[in-house]
Amino acid sequence: MTYSNNPRPESVKSVSDAIYIPFWLDDPLRPDPQPALTKETFTDLLVIGAGFSGLWTALLAKEENPSRDIVILEAGEVASGATGCNGGFMDSSITHGFSNGYARWKKELPTLLAMGLQNLREIEKTIERLGIECDYIRTGDVDVATEPHHIAEMKEELELAAPYRTNFQFLDRDEVQAIVKSPMFIAGLKKPDSALVNPAHLAWGLRKACLALGVRFYENSPVAKLEEEGKFVIAHTQHGRVRASRVALATNAYPPLLKRLSYYVVPVYDYALMTEPLTPAQRASIGWHGREGISDASRQFHYTRTTKDGRILWGGYDAVYYWNNGFGPHLETSRIVFERLAEHFFQTFPQLEGVRFTHAWGGAIDTCSRFAPFWGTAHHGKTAYSMGFTGLGVGATRFGAKVMLDILDNKKTERTALEFVRTKPLPFPPEPLRSLGIHLTRWSMEQADRNGGRENLWLKAMDWLGLGFDS
Repeated sequence: MTYSNNPRPESVKSVSDAIYIPFWLDDPLRPDPQPALTKETFTDLLVIGAGFSGLWTALLAKEENPSRDIVILEAGEVASGATGCNGGFMDSSITHGFSNGYARWKKELPTLLAMGLQNLREIEKTIERLGIECDYIRTGDVDVATEPHHIAEMKEELELAAPYRTNFQFLDRDEVQAIVKSPMFIAGLKKPDSALVNPAHLAWGLRKACLALGVRFYENSPVAKLEEEGKFVIAHTQHGRVRASRVALATNAYPPLLKRLSYYVVPVYDYALMTEPLTPAQRASIGWHGREGISDASRQFHYTRTTKDGRILWGGYDAVYYWNNGFGPHLETSRIVFERLAEHFFQTFPQLEGVRFTHAWGGAIDTCSRFAPFWGTAHHGKTAYSMGFTGLGVGATRFGAKVMLDILDNKKTERTALEFVRTKPLPFPPEPLRSLGIHLTRWSMEQADRNGGRENLWLKAMDWLGLGFDS
């Protein structure tokens, strides 16, 4: 069943009163920010960025070596970037899903799957050990088919995954409808090794733990430039600077402080809505009592989940790239996109007609051509970076942080020996070819969704070259 992109008046009305703030950040528990940097200071390890990548880097480094002095510089507030804007899906995969890992790192896939599962277990242990209240729930995800060709693709993935003991389970229409009732869903593929979380609460919990261990935070302190000076790297902010022995760059979709990284990552804007809490009758009309995370199997896909207080988050479909790596708060809202998302929501759940959306927001995703993170160094090994998570970083950022620390500490580990870690994605071309290529790819993806999954020559060429575009 194909979605209509023409919003009806009812859909337009449903978002008319929504506030343009990420639901997760519109919370009285949001902590007051730490003061900005207004002086010169020294540190063993400087972490730039206080989203999941930066928070995990600081926490892991401090727990491993309590004597190490650590400073975090954050341009805004903790979790104010992608960390506080995402859907809160925490997958065990560190390769952006099984299929992407199978296509790109088949020889290493057993190791990558095991490392991903271990990473998820360690996140769970950390949440429990630190007593972080973040509505973490190990629900599993369901990829749902909305078109007949999705069923064939799911069965193919199931067959490929079987030797790897992934425990994927194919669901027919009745089994999917037993999970969540929607006329759009005709089959599904359940993947058990994933969870849901309130991402802002998790980030604030990690922040609290870092502060308790002595990590120094400076918020509202954007770094203007980095420069190497002998054995140190100097980070300059508007009113201060940090002289660091080592630097971990955890800025992801933000404009990179190393120009070379702009060739590998593009900021892609993803948008989401959050409903008001459902009434008991509305909830009974859709089922969904297991709170599974759900994504549809289209190229331009939707993702959806429920919250602890009975709301539904609905996002995805549009993955928007703005000219020349456009970035900024002015791109985080789009009335046209929000109205289209609302129309798609009511096509999926017609029994919820009349529900209103309370929050609507967008955020940038650090997309790279291989869809999965990559690493590297600068300043003669004194600076390391981890980026390119392409929308599946809630869990994988912790693995990325461990790799960054391995690199900065010159440790040879099982992680650093991986081809997955040692290689980089193919770069995106410069403008105007970058915009032309991305927009042609998006158009081709939409055509494939509307033509039984059949790829045109452009998509086939991109697959052959190992290039991609995704959110």
